[in-house]
Amino acid sequence: VQLQASGGGLVQPGGSLRLSCAASASIFNINAMGWWYRQAPGKQREWVAAITSDGGTAYAGSVKGRFTISRDNAKNTVYLQMNSLGSEDTAVYYCKVTHFNSNYWGKGTLVTVSS
Repeated sequence: VQLQASGGGLVQPGGSLRLSCAASASIFNINAMGWWYRQAPGKQREWVAAITSDGGTAYAGSVKGRFTISRDNAKNTVYLQMNSLGSEDTAVYYCKVTHFNSNYWGKGTLVTVSS
């Protein structure tokens, strides 16, 4: 398995979750770029956050200030810390790694925000 996302689940509104995306060493190194996307029911997949090889980050407006993307190069892992979750954040979350101009997608992990 080259890319594996985990950490999804059911959380109450206002709660937090941390998603992890573990990559194989062959596709993740200090030069790789990490991304998170999500797809809500009945909607197209949308970009959520990105992190560059030197730790620079960018966020979609809908999650800025609530979500934090990070990476641990020693563990070949990209994280997405999600706080102040609302029903609008319910979606399947996917991670992607860009390594030498090739994109690798992981299977999604479902996040459900509901009381």
